[in-house]
Order: sequence, then C-alpha cells, then structure tokens
Amino acid sequence: MKKVFAFLLFAAVSTLNACKESDPPLPDNVVQFESAEQGMDAATKESTIKLKLSRAVDAATPITIQVAPTGITYGTQFTTTPATTSNTLSLTVPAGSSETSFKLTKADNLFLNGAETIGFTIGSAGSPVLVGTTNKQTVKFTSIVSSGTNLTLDGGTGGASAVNAVFVDLSNNAQNAAKRASWDLGFYSGTDFRVILNNMTGASAIALAKNDLTQVTAADTVGLSLTLGFDPSGLKLVDDVTGDLTKTVIPAISATDADNKVYIINRGTSGATPAKGWVKIRVLRNGTTGYTLQYAGIKEATFKTVSIPKDNAYNFRYVSFDSGALVDVEPAKARWDIVWTGAMYKTSDGTNDIPYYFSDQVLINTLGGVTAAEVTTSTVSYDAYAESNIATTTFKSDRSVIGANWRATTGTVGVKTDRFYVVKDAAGNVYKVKFVSFTTQDGGERGKPKLEYKLVKKV
Repeated sequence: MKKVFAFLLFAAVSTLNACKESDPPLPDNVVQFESAEQGMDAATKESTIKLKLSRAVDAATPITIQVAPTGITYGTQFTTTPATTSNTLSLTVPAGSSETSFKLTKADNLFLNGAETIGFTIGSAGSPVLVGTTNKQTVKFTSIVSSGTNLTLDGGTGGASAVNAVFVDLSNNAQNAAKRASWDLGFYSGTDFRVILNNMTGASAIALAKNDLTQVTAADTVGLSLTLGFDPSGLKLVDDVTGDLTKTVIPAISATDADNKVYIINRGTSGATPAKGWVKIRVLRNGTTGYTLQYAGIKEATFKTVSIPKDNAYNFRYVSFDSGALVDVEPAKARWDIVWTGAMYKTSDGTNDIPYYFSDQVLINTLGGVTAAEVTTSTVSYDAYAESNIATTTFKSDRSVIGANWRATTGTVGVKTDRFYVVKDAAGNVYKVKFVSFTTQDGGERGKPKLEYKLVKKV
C-alpha cells in the first residue's frame, strides 16, 4: 500500500510540475503614453500627461522622460511637476499601480501663436517594464482634431462607486477628472437663470413657503422627507434626470427677490457618498450677470453669501457648501464631449418611473452642442463604420443616449459588444466610440473603463 501511495504522490507532483512548466509566461509589461498627440489651447492653463502600463508593477518602477520644447522656454513660459533636470523628467510608478503622470503648466498671461510644441519621449523604464510603441507625445498649444486613440478613464478609488466624474474631450485626446462630491449647486451661464442640484451624489431638495433664510429653523424640517427610495414621488425631489433645465427642482430665479423661496437640500448619499447635514439655501439674481447664493445649516441663525458670476465659456459655475466658494468641476463647454460618472436616473417598478442611481453612466454635452447616436453591429460593424454611414445615422440631443446602455451588470457581465456609439462634437467632427472593458469579467477594472475612438469625419 505504501508503494502505491508513493507512486500516486509522485505522479501527482509530476503532473503539477508539468502544468507549471506548460503555463504560458505573462506578456511583456510595457509603458506608453495614452496618445501620441494632445492639444492645449489658450483657455487651458494646466494639463495632466499620463503614462499607462499593461498591468500593475510589483515594486516601485522608475520612468524617465526626455523633454524637447520648440518655440517655448522651460521655466519662464511653462513648467512641469515634477520639475525637469537637464531636460529630463524622473517619474515613479508606485508598487501596485499601472500608471504614472506629470503636470504641464503654462505661465500666466502667456501669449502664443499656436506653432509652439513640446515633445515628450520615454527615455527609459526600470526592469522588467519595457517601453511601448507610443513612446512619444507631442503637446501642441492649440486645439487639435485627434484621429483617435485609446483611453483609460481615471475614476479614482471606489470601484463601482468611483469618486470621480471624468470629462473627455475626444478631439484633444484629453480627460479631466473631478470629484463627484466636490460641489453642491451648479449655476447656469446661459441666458436663463437656473440652478441645478448635484445629481452625481443623488442630492434632493424641497421648497418652503418662506423667503427669509433667517426665519427658517429646524422646526421647518419636521415632517419633511428628502429620502428618494424607490417611489415615483422621489423624482419630484431631484432635477429632471434627462437634463431638461426647465424642470429643475429650483425654478428659474426670479428678478423679483420676494418670489425666490427658501429650499432645504439633502446633499445626497447615493454612489457611496457620505451623508452630510441638510442645508437651507436661497438664490437671488445679481443684476443681469450672475447670482447671489445665501446658505446656512438648518440650525444656524445667520447665513453666508457667495456671488456667482456667469461665464459664457462654461455651461455652469459650481459652488461647494464645504468651502463656500466656486470650485472647478467640468471644463469649458467647448472642451468636453462626454462625461463618465455615477448619477441619478430612472428605472421602472413595472408601472411607474422611479428614481435610481446608476454607476457608469456616460452623458453627452448637449448644452455644449454635442449630439450622439447608438449603432448596433447588426447594422454596421464598428470597423466598417465610415463617413458614408453618417447620412443614415440619427443623432440625438438626449444626454443619456449612451447612458448605461453600453454595459451589463447582470447576466453576461461586461461591455456590450453588439453596439457602439457615434459622437458629433460641437464643431461638427464625428467620432465612433466603443467601450473595451469596465469590470473584471471583461478583463477590465471597475471604476477605470477603457474606450477606443476613431475620427470618422473632420470638419
């Protein structure tokens, strides 16, 4: 019996060793830029340049970047963070990470003719990382029209409840991340006077009959419910989920101060947003060019005031109750096409629409003039879609035309491969966009979706 057991043990070990010997080696881990070209127009002061690796590194890995400016001088007209030494940037990919980055900043009051460029070249990478094919990136100090690239969106930490919203400018190969919970109210810069709640956190609000903030106390909140739940009535507490500015919880701000009521705001707890105390607010017009926000905690007898000027370069200007100041959220309206984020939307309970918070929504910049269409591969494949197909593509101004339709979280989990999207930016450039991955089931990482896009028609 002992001989039989020994023989079986030897056979099992031999089999395991054979399996180990036959396991294919991991592919090379390469580092490269997200794109070969990036635009930085006059309105953009700072850009983040990212380098991506095929997979995370086990130990901190050094990367060097050679910097070659043309027509622009380091130190006086632009800088980098970290700073260069002898025209070389030294970066580190932290252990457990698959990316690194640096910042490029223009000097204040800098006037350029648009011909200036900076060439960045990966000089070396610490073993075992190898330098990939997209080892050079040229930054042009003007708007560009990208021919397309691949992007991994930086949702930050949180996975399915990623903390960032990521705004993407297809033509400039650029993405800008902003914390979803970094703002509370958005103030419209268009001709109307509109104020939006933060539907990225599921914020809700309700009007009081009073128009004097100092007369509102905790007693005014007795019996009030700002919990959305899965009830159709919850949709009345949030801004129109399709983005219709005529259907905001806070109506158009009146030129007659007495008509502007006090609102109680629940700052939202959706998408893993920590609960915060309710706030009472009142908004007035500040002449014809802006707003005056009054706000305070429910139990506070006095209130703070913030002035918000309109800026036509932006869809909205944003205010945070935490800082009591304007905060940067979305880029200028001409500098983004789509945003990936978690946000309040709606679903059906079988009879009625009810509020529902969706992760991984992709919204288009309808206020900035962007339109889009969903195309099924049964009509035409992504690779085959060409300029000749544009005439039969129905572009929509529905900001949720992409929405969460591009991925599945039940059944066959992952990116839906039976569809892609066509996006027409405000200038008229047309791009086809397909999502590559977004979760472990399709080879991706939740909170950091990958997408590919290509230019179909250049204006």
